[in-house]
Amino acid sequence: MIDVPPLPADFRLRPDPGLGVLRDGRVLLGGTPFRLMRLTEHAVPVIGSWLDGKPVGKRRSAGLLGRRLVQAGMMHPVPPPDAPRPSVTVVVPVRDRAEELARCLAGLSDGPEVIVVDDGSARPGAVADVARAAGARLVRRPVNGGPAAARNTGLAHATTELVAFVDSDCLPRPGWVEALLPHFADPAVAAVAPRIVADRPGPGLLATYEADCSALDMGPRESIVRPGSTVPYVPSAALIVRRTAVDRAFDETLRVGEDVDLVWRLAAAGHHIRYDPSVAVAHQHRTRPRHWLAQRVHYGTSAAPLAARHPGTLPAASMAGWSAAAWALALARRPLVGALVTAGTTALLARKLSAWCDTPWRTAARLSAGGTLRAGEQLGRTLSRAWWPLALPLAAAVPRLRLPLAAAAVTAPLFTYWRVRPTTPIVPWTAIRLADDVAYSLGVWEGCVRHRTTEPLRPALWWRSADGMARPPLERRRRP
Repeated sequence: MIDVPPLPADFRLRPDPGLGVLRDGRVLLGGTPFRLMRLTEHAVPVIGSWLDGKPVGKRRSAGLLGRRLVQAGMMHPVPPPDAPRPSVTVVVPVRDRAEELARCLAGLSDGPEVIVVDDGSARPGAVADVARAAGARLVRRPVNGGPAAARNTGLAHATTELVAFVDSDCLPRPGWVEALLPHFADPAVAAVAPRIVADRPGPGLLATYEADCSALDMGPRESIVRPGSTVPYVPSAALIVRRTAVDRAFDETLRVGEDVDLVWRLAAAGHHIRYDPSVAVAHQHRTRPRHWLAQRVHYGTSAAPLAARHPGTLPAASMAGWSAAAWALALARRPLVGALVTAGTTALLARKLSAWCDTPWRTAARLSAGGTLRAGEQLGRTLSRAWWPLALPLAAAVPRLRLPLAAAAVTAPLFTYWRVRPTTPIVPWTAIRLADDVAYSLGVWEGCVRHRTTEPLRPALWWRSADGMARPPLERRRRP
């Protein structure tokens, strides 16, 4: 575990959209996972100045407070516009796909040095011709080792302070690397990722669905990246890393999920990883149904090996136990009892907030309602993403559970549809979403059988933390 330094003095802080400021700035509500933070008298004016746009300042105590708020997800760092731009090398791993490589390198032509790593292509001459035409340096691996091995080979040949990994099926736009470099003015930052978006929506519903909510697209909200955060991981389709922090970055025994493993290892060591959606890199998504479904199954197989390497970070569902109990009662056709459970937890939360909030009941009701809805969405998606092989025989054996289980499975995509507001019509979008989840779950079960574990299929429930606010066990262990 590294010793994380204070936030640099010339950085500014931007509040997260979900941050609530109560009692004249003495209490903060927000972050991921959600928490209540009580401030000392000395901290109140400091945070007030940050909300007014002032820099963090030179005092070490202010820098440490800023770091804690960033780690909690309550605020986001804003580097100074004149931050230094460290040197960077771009590494592009490829196996065949010469045409895709040519399009990728065209978007990197005016940027830093590019290293193309040929990972045992069947037609190495075609890859070499494309690299030569683009002025890129070529490194050839005689035997295919997978994306992790190819990226590590490129990393070993780079000598710059930073290394940017770009997959060969990406279409980077000029300036994307330079736009992310200011984040590295913070010495705690080990990696930064842009948003991955579709190149162009092609014809067909599946292409439109991928453009709306690809598995590689981590959404429009900036975030610190770590388990339990708004953005728990980032793909390595486009990722910039600090070379000295990652060493031999990727686990070469993983053929899928190696990027998630890297990010979680960096976070566990105390490094910061930033997700900046203001910068986007286009990607050529798979839109043929057979290839698309195979890719989703392949993604799902990463769950079991990742759970073995990072225990407790990849449950099937993670939520407050009271929310799970309320929804379980609703599924059992006891909605009134479930509503009473929710009302009881709302009353307990209002009592807790009464000392720190002028409107405790209104705030508690809003928080409780939001948490219960999110828990319901998560349970519904878990039914289609992990538990449907168990739910189907249960529904067959208990007729009165058929309708509630079906409603739960369909409700989750509808919640997501309302939140994402995709361009695909709601009925085909819901069907594609369910197919997406079911295909992923097939990979999860395949991986669980192969690695003899059930951890990715088990839920994680938490109850009350020491300060009275709901918080998952992982957060209690890693409290800043």
